[in-house]
Amino acid sequence: MITKRAHPLVLTLFIAFIGLFIHVQAAPPTAPIPPAPFAQPEPGTSEDRVLKIGVREANPFILLNYENTPGGYSVAFWENLNRYRPRSYEYVIYNSLEELLDALESGEVDMSINPVTVTQERLYHLDFSQPYLISGSTVARERVSEWNLLLGNLFSWPFLRGILVLVGVIFLFGLLIWVAERRRNESQFAKGLSGLGDGFWWSAVTMTTVGYGDKSPVTRTGRFIGLIWMFLAIIMISGLTASIATSLTVHRIEDHITSVHSLEHFTVAALASSSDAELLRTYNIPFSEVHTVEEGLYAVVEKQVDLFLHDRPILQYHINQNEAFSGLRLIDKNIKMDYYSFAFPKGSPLVSELDPYILATLKSPEWNAVMQKMQN
Repeated sequence: MITKRAHPLVLTLFIAFIGLFIHVQAAPPTAPIPPAPFAQPEPGTSEDRVLKIGVREANPFILLNYENTPGGYSVAFWENLNRYRPRSYEYVIYNSLEELLDALESGEVDMSINPVTVTQERLYHLDFSQPYLISGSTVARERVSEWNLLLGNLFSWPFLRGILVLVGVIFLFGLLIWVAERRRNESQFAKGLSGLGDGFWWSAVTMTTVGYGDKSPVTRTGRFIGLIWMFLAIIMISGLTASIATSLTVHRIEDHITSVHSLEHFTVAALASSSDAELLRTYNIPFSEVHTVEEGLYAVVEKQVDLFLHDRPILQYHINQNEAFSGLRLIDKNIKMDYYSFAFPKGSPLVSELDPYILATLKSPEWNAVMQKMQN
């Protein structure tokens, strides 16, 4: 009886299940859920307030026009980034890097889009975003022609000192041979000043291995002196040849700069509070502090220092733009690598908030176009 009553109920449930299955299979596929757009700040929250962005002029990254409106590569990067995460912002302009870093540390501004290099010392006081540009620091030096370098080497004190020593030794052996030969070989080494000239002539001919044979010692003492001078002259003429070859080889400043340690052999200038100044202090290399890039480049032009150490793109921009610096050039080597990042006060939540958008901006076609322009 139970089985007969349950049969219609079971049959009904089975038919309902089959109908539901057919309905699900026939339903159109669900469209994929699009990725969530970047979150927008809600009005009235702390995220909606105007960001204060500290900047200082650092061409070509931060350019200030006659109205003090910032432009340049860093501004272009920030504006591209801000499309992903729109925020109201205003620029606060500072006159020096020290002022800007102090404002960041004190929280006077929310961030800086200047190309601030990440260093160990700065990490104690500031937070940094992911790098948006990798470059290097190099040195600006005076442009010197190879002919001037060659003449400078030929008339350098070490080369002239070697020549004077050689002439002195020639006179010494000329005097010795004259003293030994003047009595028994007066026909070849006469008495008086003319005999001294004969001794000098013999000494010079022997050293150069010309060997005219017009003068030769006959005494045992004279021949012994001559034997010593022959072997000594071979050594001296070899040294002279090497010295002349070295002087004729043009040595540029680049050939002497292989690392940061090489800078201790030159007078160097660096921008105050910069990562370059921090590097020089770390390696105990003396340097002069300047407060602007122009001041450092003028120091090289006016021969106050040999080299000015700073960021390669910034140095190249100033040399290309200012006719007063046309006599300067950059060496090919980088003294150190630079990682340019946005800087923030310590503990700022903006770091984690903006990092994903920095990566998105780095991959954007707009920023790639800016990078191509920078490289050209």
